[in-house]
Amino acid sequence: MANRTQIVCLHEGEKGRSIDPVFINSLIKTLKPSWIRPFKGSNLIRTLDCGGRKNLIERTPTELKSCLAQGGKTTLMVWADIDDDMEDGDALKKEFWKTAHAKGTTQQQFDQIVFVFAKDRLENWIQYLMTGQTDESVEGPRVKQGRLVRDAARQLGQRCLGNQTAPPLPPSLEWSCRNWRQLVQRTQNN
Repeated sequence: MANRTQIVCLHEGEKGRSIDPVFINSLIKTLKPSWIRPFKGSNLIRTLDCGGRKNLIERTPTELKSCLAQGGKTTLMVWADIDDDMEDGDALKKEFWKTAHAKGTTQQQFDQIVFVFAKDRLENWIQYLMTGQTDESVEGPRVKQGRLVRDAARQLGQRCLGNQTAPPLPPSLEWSCRNWRQLVQRTQNN
C-alpha cells in the first residue's frame, strides 16, 4: 500500500469533550504536508481519543505497529499534556519509551513517532496564539468554543508555513515544533 498516506493522531481526552481533535485537524490541514493524500475531507487525518495519559502511553506501541504495517507514509503523532509530574517533553517522551521498549518496539521504530506535548493543556498554546503570550507554569483558561480552537490552530499553521519567529514560542510549543520539523526533513530526504 505504498500510496496509502495518512496521519494517525493519538491524544488525551474523551470523545466529544476534548478540544484536541479540532486543533489537530485544523493545524494539519493548514500545514498541508506533502506526503498525505491530496484529497479533500478528513480521511487523511485520523484522531483517536485515548482517555488519560496512562492509557495513551499503553496504546502507543500498538498503534505504532499498526501504522508501520500499513506501509506508505503513514505517520503516528502522539499529543499529550506535560503535567506537573514531568519536567519537560523529554522526560515525558522517556515514559513513552519505557512502555514501548517493554512491548518490543525498537528505537528506530520509536523515533518515527512525532510527539506533540503541550505544557499542562493545549489551552496554553491557544492563549499564546490569541494574545501573543502565556505562562506555561499556570494552566491556561479552558476553551470550549470550537471556532476559537480552530482559529488558533490555523494561526499556528500559518506561522509555521511563514517561518515566523516573533513573538518567541512557549517552550513546550517550540519543543513540539522541532519534532514536526524533523519529520518534514525525514520525508523530504526519502
